[in-house]
Amino acid sequence: MDDPDGALHQISTDACCALRKTEVLETALDGFDAWITGRKRFQSGTRAEVEFFEAEGGHRLKINPLAHWARDDLEDYIVNNRLPLHPLVAKGYPSIGCAPCTSPVKEGEDPRAGRWRGTEKTECGIHFIDGKMVRFPQEDAA
Repeated sequence: MDDPDGALHQISTDACCALRKTEVLETALDGFDAWITGRKRFQSGTRAEVEFFEAEGGHRLKINPLAHWARDDLEDYIVNNRLPLHPLVAKGYPSIGCAPCTSPVKEGEDPRAGRWRGTEKTECGIHFIDGKMVRFPQEDAA
């Protein structure tokens, strides 16, 4: 209804993320005191300061149990526990987001380079800082 022709991602990635991710997640989290993410510091500069616990606007706690894991820790865990890789990883997608806003990453590129390629956007908005959605580098939010 809010995106009848499925082109919202071409007009406004922020509006698309809000419609398909942030609003849905906020509804799903309603009534919960905490939630768990898989964010890790090594994933990007905007995540370099991620801590184990983050307060979301004083009403919810976000738990990031893998925050201090290094890339090698993650790879060791995958191998030692015989976990399968996502099939898109083999196709050049080391960071997987929405289909219309994620592209394959070339060798040597940052693993998140395929997310919102060609824009300054680094987050979809499901992560909050001081109760505010974050869709761009934290220093730009101020």
